[in-house]
Amino acid sequence: MKPELNLSLQFADPRHRAVLPRHKVQRFIRAALELPGEITVRIVDADEGRALNLEYRQKDYATNVLTFDYAHEPVVAADLVICAEVVEREAAEMGIALLDHYAHMLVHGTLHAQGYDHEEDDEAACMEARETEILASLGVADPYARGRA
Repeated sequence: MKPELNLSLQFADPRHRAVLPRHKVQRFIRAALELPGEITVRIVDADEGRALNLEYRQKDYATNVLTFDYAHEPVVAADLVICAEVVEREAAEMGIALLDHYAHMLVHGTLHAQGYDHEEDDEAACMEARETEILASLGVADPYARGRA
């Protein structure tokens, strides 16, 4: 049985609302949750994504996903901010379905919300393996296979 999830889904950038219905967002996040969660997902445009990345990470560009984790247990509490323009561009560049890339970003962000990281090589290997396993359970191809080929 999957952990309980209290989800708030916000579309500041509505371009992918039809591609990303609530039930799919819930499915992707639940697949990665190890404990109950209270998670807000906000889909933003490049301006908001860039402003948040600059303010919180001192990086002056919009990135695909930002995770703001507030608690890891007993309930995972986090905000996931996903930049629609970046996800769309990356999916096109990789030649993958937009929904599959959103699945990856939601799983990736949810793992960060639970304390997973990829700053060190051993952490990255662990996190990537977990992402690949979760995405496979969702029918999504390994997003890291290209880099290993």
